[in-house]
Amino acid sequence: MKLRSLLMYIALFVIGLTITVSCTNPATYITTTDTAASSGGSSGSASSLGFSAWPGWFPWQVTQEQKIFEANNASVALKWFDGYLESINTLTVQQIDANSQTLNDTISAVSGGADQVVVLVNDNSTGNDKVIVRQGINTIADLKGKKVAAEEGAVDHFLLLLGMEKAGLTPQDIQFIPLETGQAAAAFVSGQVDAVAVFAPFTTQALRRSGSKELFSSKDFPGAIPDHLVVNRNFLEQNPEQVQAMVDSWFATLDYMSANPEQAVAIMAKRAGVSVDEYKEYAQGTRIFTLEENLKAFQPGNDMSSLMFAAEETTKFLEQVGLAKQKPDISKLFDDRFVKAYAEKAKKT
Repeated sequence: MKLRSLLMYIALFVIGLTITVSCTNPATYITTTDTAASSGGSSGSASSLGFSAWPGWFPWQVTQEQKIFEANNASVALKWFDGYLESINTLTVQQIDANSQTLNDTISAVSGGADQVVVLVNDNSTGNDKVIVRQGINTIADLKGKKVAAEEGAVDHFLLLLGMEKAGLTPQDIQFIPLETGQAAAAFVSGQVDAVAVFAPFTTQALRRSGSKELFSSKDFPGAIPDHLVVNRNFLEQNPEQVQAMVDSWFATLDYMSANPEQAVAIMAKRAGVSVDEYKEYAQGTRIFTLEENLKAFQPGNDMSSLMFAAEETTKFLEQVGLAKQKPDISKLFDDRFVKAYAEKAKKT
């Protein structure tokens, strides 16, 4: 499900780009906020964790509301971003300590000089990232010459380019319209563009256009869009116990969701700004990773189920399409010690 993006111009992050969301964005009923969930600290001393509109990250809202951070000795100020790109920007300039973001976005940030570390796999997108088209467009080849909107450098721009490459199209073959994800969905619904690349819950909005349909999705590119808890290296080195507490809180949240599915879905649907029934439709499009899947993902491998392999392949693609201006150093991108430590604690209990 979230969410999740390529940074075409890292300089935008350095100058503090702020993305504003269209009033039709289904998640804008709550503005960007800080909410502290601490075990003795205040929001001023708490670690800051960003998240935005993606089904694989909405569980953090459950963590907050059920006081799971507090139960795991995590002093965390949970920060909601209406715009996903803004959350990446804020982590890149180290105004927050941790963020929920995709692998390709993290690689792009590292390519631009950021020093970030993936410590947890939240989920893998299995259909909740979509390219949606108007009536009359039936193949990827039909996109040639058409107006296609997406958040430039964002995760669904990445998906769009993956699909186009598969069909033999280049970025120059379309009229690319760069818009923030919520605004892109709104532009599509109003007929200003022919196609749009968006992630859930904005997919629900885009599909309200009469005659619209899904052209392809992340389901067609297994393993291409994993979503993570990413932290700045300085924060990790200075506060490893807080990183551990965040990871522990995530897995405790998954336990709560398993035991209380209806309550959890209600919390997440409210945060997404959609109905419970609409939210349940996202279930098949995002695969939340279990502890066992996390442990496996951090291991070396020769397919996209391995994060190291996926990072190498993603880097090649980003360089090929010009979205990584220099080859990033991904040798220190992953740190599985926190997931492993949680696994050891789970064995004992």
